[in-house]
Amino acid sequence: MTADPVPGRVQRIAAYAHAERDGAVLLVRVGGTLPDEAGTWMLPGGGVEHGEHPAQAVVREVAEETGLDVTVEGLTTVGSDHRTIPFPSGPVDFHCVYFVYRVRVTGGTLRDEPDGTTRSPSWLPIAAMATTPLLPSMADTIRRLTGHTGK
Repeated sequence: MTADPVPGRVQRIAAYAHAERDGAVLLVRVGGTLPDEAGTWMLPGGGVEHGEHPAQAVVREVAEETGLDVTVEGLTTVGSDHRTIPFPSGPVDFHCVYFVYRVRVTGGTLRDEPDGTTRSPSWLPIAAMATTPLLPSMADTIRRLTGHTGK
C-alpha cells in the first residue's frame, strides 16, 4: 500500500508505441499542455489507467491519439523520467515510469485526437531523427529505437 499523495508530486505509469514502416516512425506532436514542450514530437501513448495492463493501454492510447489500430509485438524498453515541471500553480515533482512497446499497425485512419494533449500524428522519416525537435525526455529513447543516434 502506498502513502497518501504528496502535494506537488506526481507519480505516473505510462505506455508508448514504437511503430515503423517504410523508413518512417509514427510520432505525435505535443500540444499546449506544457508550453515549454509544445510542438516537439513524441511516441504516441499515455497514462495507464487503474487496473489496466500497459500493453492494453498502449493499444487504447494509439487509437485515441492517432486513429490507428495496432497489435503489440513486444516490449522494447522500460524507462523512467524524473523532472520538475513548471506549472502556473507551482512546480510539480514529476516521475514517470514508462513502457515502450513495438507495435504493428493493423487498421484505422490517421487523424488528430479530438480535444487531446497531442496533435498531428505523422510518419516522420527515421533519417530525420537527428534534426527533428523531439520531446527532451523521450529524445534518446526515440533515437535509440530507430537506430538513429545522430552521430
